[in-house]
Amino acid sequence: MSQPFVLGYDNRTGRGPGRGVRLLGTVLPGVRSVQASADPYASSWTTHNRRALRTPGRRWVVLGDSMSQGVGASAWDAGWVDQVARRLADEGHPLVVVNLSATGARTDDVVDQQVPVLRALPHTEEADGPDVVTVMVGSNDLFAGGARRRALPDEFARLVEALPRGAVVASLPQPRTAARQANTHVEAAAARGELVMVDMRAEGPTSWRGRLAADFFHPNDAGYAEIARAFLPHVRRAVTGRAPLPLADEGPPGA
Repeated sequence: MSQPFVLGYDNRTGRGPGRGVRLLGTVLPGVRSVQASADPYASSWTTHNRRALRTPGRRWVVLGDSMSQGVGASAWDAGWVDQVARRLADEGHPLVVVNLSATGARTDDVVDQQVPVLRALPHTEEADGPDVVTVMVGSNDLFAGGARRRALPDEFARLVEALPRGAVVASLPQPRTAARQANTHVEAAAARGELVMVDMRAEGPTSWRGRLAADFFHPNDAGYAEIARAFLPHVRRAVTGRAPLPLADEGPPGA
């Protein structure tokens, strides 16, 4: 008799906040308050994931960093992931969300920590299709600077190679050389039909005014609604197999 699957992963990288974040937190209350939510949000997702893995249905596995944990939102389940999941459920496409994202995660953390957990997840017998997988990562590599930023294109190449076919991957919108070089790997994989790209340069928010949390870095609920708007048609297509509608035809998630 097979043993039940036990999720040992706890939605953390094993590293604390970077030096820059710690310094800003000592002088800026907004940075301190948003950062203080990261650990409780990680714990909430860990608890949710363990429950989700006992829930029948088609699974959506989320990989990434604090943007996918919803840090900056009014609640741990108010980020873009839950906004998309609620919209799809309203449309008759409920998904069981397993969110493996971690605050502070870099691209190598997704490849070396989160992807192995994804691969180890038990098969869902009751599902009516393969797991949907989404990825949004790379900002922490960019803001780390130095060798970490220079390694980002190579890390994206590893990421693309490690992901299952059909994964939905966000491009990096930042106008930096490392981001542009990293994006070429996602673009090439999308052109080959191996991955689906959410082009955050064209589909993401055109302005962050009024859409940032108190730390002026993470999105607030309204900012996450814009990210959800970019992801929604692509996640919907992964679920239904139908081509996404033009963005102009999409209302905000939850509308």
